[in-house]
Amino acid sequence: MGPDDLAPLFPMELIGQEVSTERFVPIPQEVLDVYRLWRPTPLFRARRLEKSLGTPARIYYKYEGVSPAGSHKPNTAVPQAYYNAREGVRLLTTETGAGQWGSSLAFACAQFGLDCRIWMVRASYDQKPYRRSLMQVYGATVYASPSPMTGAGSKALADDPDSPGSLGIAISEAVEVAAATPEARYALGSVLNHVLMHQTVIGEEALTQLPEMPDLVIGCTGGGSNFAGLTFPFLREKLAGRIDTVFRAVEPTACPSFTKGVYAYDFGDTAGRTPLLKMHTLGHSFVPDPIHAGGLRYHGMAPLLSHMYELGLFEAVTRSQTECFEAGVRFARTEGILPAPEPTHALAETIAEALRCKETGEEKVILTALCGHGHFDLSAYDRHLAGQLEDHTLPQERIEQALTELPG
Repeated sequence: MGPDDLAPLFPMELIGQEVSTERFVPIPQEVLDVYRLWRPTPLFRARRLEKSLGTPARIYYKYEGVSPAGSHKPNTAVPQAYYNAREGVRLLTTETGAGQWGSSLAFACAQFGLDCRIWMVRASYDQKPYRRSLMQVYGATVYASPSPMTGAGSKALADDPDSPGSLGIAISEAVEVAAATPEARYALGSVLNHVLMHQTVIGEEALTQLPEMPDLVIGCTGGGSNFAGLTFPFLREKLAGRIDTVFRAVEPTACPSFTKGVYAYDFGDTAGRTPLLKMHTLGHSFVPDPIHAGGLRYHGMAPLLSHMYELGLFEAVTRSQTECFEAGVRFARTEGILPAPEPTHALAETIAEALRCKETGEEKVILTALCGHGHFDLSAYDRHLAGQLEDHTLPQERIEQALTELPG
């Protein structure tokens, strides 16, 4: 695909960044001025967690929950809103799962005077009403997806009137409206190259903040922006021979794109309106179970990360919903910060690795990204504490069925 294929959805500056071969792209002063509201974000050593585990491992975490939206997502929402506003765009459309991306884009649009319309996955729309409220406070209009407002939403509702929705469906709706509205463009919170590049501010800061280089970097993955943002700068150092770090992606057992998907060209949305992307995918028609980590309920993975996984540059594992919430509670009771459901996947793997170090006596240095707080996710923690959360084991036949619909 070329720039003309992307022009109906994105401003030319972001299209240029999508295909740029430059190692570094300067951050505009106007974007830096907004970043200063919360950046640089803190890096902590989890000493109380280490003590509770009795591990010789040293655990560090980069905390992105200090942003106005409470997650890492404004790192890309702000530059995306800036470049669109500079090109005269008046409306941005998008999708959101857990609501962190929607909150972030709504905040960013408010900074640059843009209107914002958000299609929020129905399961999260119902589970997280206060995320929806925050988007509306920032001035956005929020719809439950699938919605009857679009052709893609209407088709999904016709197929399943009780559909919990998915990021793929919500993307289809937002893209449909943006493509049909001359003064509108679309903004994506993960997956694409320019989004992953914006997020590397996380890893670049961590490189300067860490007192020692990590042996292992662990991050949760849904579309891939959080994991890439933390790991790409460290991967650069490894490829240059300056460090020997291992990288590990953690995804939900209910939506295992890396570990059970296939590496193929597929659509980024359910309706097939996007260009084809070479990625690890469960099939664009795949609708994950309504787990509380809404930001990880995406059928595919970022093309850059998918390519790197094929090259063997990092590992991938899965974690179940209940063990992740157990890790989140343990982290809150030791470190004092309530994590969002998404980073609890990385925390569960971090705790497991720290306990392995307890058995071996290895003094491993572990770095993870706490990509957002869970203040809007207390209903999910309520269900966990009441023993009401279920683990969703994904039957292989569901994956195989969705994969039959891959484009030829």
